[in-house]
Amino acid sequence: MTTLKWIFLASLFILFYAYIGYGILLVILVKIKELFATKKQPELPADDKLPTITLFITAFNEEKIIHSKMKNCQAIDYPVDKLEIVWCTDGSDDRTVDILKEYPSVRVLHEDTRAGKTAAMNRGVRFVSNDIIVFTDANTLINSLAIKEIVRRFQDPKIGCVAGEKRIMQKEKDDAASGGEGIYWRYESKLKELDDRLYSTIGAAGELFSVRRNLFFEMPKDTLLDDFILSMRIAMKGYKIAYTPSAFAEESGSLNMHEEEKRKVRIAAGGLQSIWRLRKLLNIFKYRVLSFQYISHRVLRWAVCPILLFLMIPINIIIAFYPQLNLFFTTCLLLQFLLYMMGLVGYLMAKKQIKNKVLFIPYYFLFMNWNCIKGFAYLIKKQKQKNGAWEKSLRS
Repeated sequence: MTTLKWIFLASLFILFYAYIGYGILLVILVKIKELFATKKQPELPADDKLPTITLFITAFNEEKIIHSKMKNCQAIDYPVDKLEIVWCTDGSDDRTVDILKEYPSVRVLHEDTRAGKTAAMNRGVRFVSNDIIVFTDANTLINSLAIKEIVRRFQDPKIGCVAGEKRIMQKEKDDAASGGEGIYWRYESKLKELDDRLYSTIGAAGELFSVRRNLFFEMPKDTLLDDFILSMRIAMKGYKIAYTPSAFAEESGSLNMHEEEKRKVRIAAGGLQSIWRLRKLLNIFKYRVLSFQYISHRVLRWAVCPILLFLMIPINIIIAFYPQLNLFFTTCLLLQFLLYMMGLVGYLMAKKQIKNKVLFIPYYFLFMNWNCIKGFAYLIKKQKQKNGAWEKSLRS
């Protein structure tokens, strides 16, 4: 019984640390660091000194959004002669390629066979010679100053990758999918900013990130989180990942929770795959601060917390009543039941499309962790297929 109590207390501590404590610790560490050293904003070169960059867009059956994406690209505040736009289409069998022909200045790299986003990146980057590549998804819109803000961060030679901020477009009436995802990403963005101020952001989001061309490496085609693997491999080489909220990409939330589930399961599986492929990064004696941030921010959330969260209920029931009633553990059990009840009510309200962000939070939290568990099975299936292509999630 004593062993179960220690397992429960350790699980409680890890869960608190991963979701709340790490953020508090980051704030403290950053404030201490910035007492002794203030981070200077690098200068942006004049327009005639700006580097030529490649805006790289991977696409699969994106005929509905090409015109809006190209309008967004054309509104970018960057010298036209120094901005190469490349669309790398992978297996598109709709009008994607035909529509792109309406834009003669765009370079289109099309292949009929669909092998997945990672394979498309590997294939397309071989044709890129510019020193900086900015990756962005076809279904996202970036702000006009995004490229200049990214280039500004690259003035520091220690920066090997620049991560932009992902933003979920707010609707007049957010459902659980878009509302929950929006809240999650606002919190996640704050952690990324603090990570950057401490040492390095942990991973980039594929909606908008950039790398130095000479640091890009081809990844196995079955890679599920290409953005994370690529950016973290660069960090393992001694470079830093800079987080730049002034360069952001906006996209709609998932159409509904079913579509969000598909996305979360894939991301969870990709996270587990990444932990194995980046296992050398677990060596805190070699990678020091980077390992500390990586384990605290990613490994615990992807591989440890989901298991502990659902394991705590049966353990808590046993230790709360056996061999006698224990006030502390009984209180913990009641709080757990309250969390699950709030999650259930949030689920029922979401089914009836009743907006309630307070209850969407526990629902989305439990939903997110449950899909991490399901990610194990998804990863096994994808490993057998040896293919990184996935079913697209519909957006609202």
